[in-house]
Amino acid sequence: MCGRYAASARPDELIEAFDVDEDHIDEPARSVLKSPQSPPAGEPDWNMAPSKQAPVVLTRRPRGADPEAGQSDGQPAPARQLRLLTWGLVPSWSKDVKMGLRMTNARAESVLGKGAFAKAALSRRCIVPAEGWYEWQVSPTAVDAKGKPRKQPFFIHRADGAPVAFAGLYEFWRDRELPDDDPAAWLTTFTIITTAADPGMDRIHDRQPLVLEPGQWEQWLDPDEKDPGYVQGVLDFADPGRFEAHPVSRAVGATRNNGPSLVEPVPESELEGVVDPMTGEVIGA
Repeated sequence: MCGRYAASARPDELIEAFDVDEDHIDEPARSVLKSPQSPPAGEPDWNMAPSKQAPVVLTRRPRGADPEAGQSDGQPAPARQLRLLTWGLVPSWSKDVKMGLRMTNARAESVLGKGAFAKAALSRRCIVPAEGWYEWQVSPTAVDAKGKPRKQPFFIHRADGAPVAFAGLYEFWRDRELPDDDPAAWLTTFTIITTAADPGMDRIHDRQPLVLEPGQWEQWLDPDEKDPGYVQGVLDFADPGRFEAHPVSRAVGATRNNGPSLVEPVPESELEGVVDPMTGEVIGA
C-alpha cells in the first residue's frame, strides 16, 4: 500500500486545482522504463503503477538560487511547480536505480528516522495528485482456484469528490556514468507516505496514503520549512470519514489495462466473500 492509483486529471486541471505557478510537464525527464509508458507520461492514467512517471506538485527556488538565503536577501521566491517524477524513490547515495522498486511507499511512523527518507522529509516534500487509489481486500470466506483467499480490488476516493493530495517526498539521483551535460544524468523520483487506515477503510487494508487537506499544502511544500516538529505533526495527521470505497473490476490488477472503466463499481451480484467496509457485512458469502 499504496501500489496503484488513478491519476486521471489533465495537466491544466492540476494546475488549477493545486494553484501551480509553473508547468514543467513537457520538459524531458529521465525514465527507468524499458518500454514507452502507456498512456504517455502526463496523460490521464487510471492505473498508475510503480516505475511510471507521474505528475507531482513541488515548490522550489529557481536554479542557482541560494537555498540558505531568503527573499529579504534579494532571492526570488520559491515557485510551485508541476513536474513528471518517477514513482519509486531512489536515494542520492544509491549505486543504481533498482532501489526505487522498494521505495514506492514511506511509512509515516518512521520517515524521520530512516536514512533513505529523513533528509527529503525536511526539505524535499511534495504532493502527488490523484483521483483515488486502489487496494486489495483479502476475503475472509472465499478462495480462488489455487485455494488461496480471494482478493477483491477496491477504489477509494474522497467522498466530497475533491482531488486527492497524497503527501510525498522526492529525491534527486545522479548517474555518475553520464557526463554533466547529458539530460539523462539526473533522475528525479518520489515516494508516497502511508499511515494507518481509517476505521472502515481498515476492513480493506490496514494502511492508506497520507492525504493532505488544502490548508496544509503551502507549508508542506515550503522548502524553507525544515522543523522536524512540524513535519512530525503532519505525519501524525488523521481525519477519518473523508473517504468512500467501492469494489472494482479485477482488470486493474494488470498494468496493461487502463481507462475510466477501472474505477467503476462492479455489480454486487459479481462479488464473492467481500466485506462491506462501511458495515462489515460479508457480500456473496
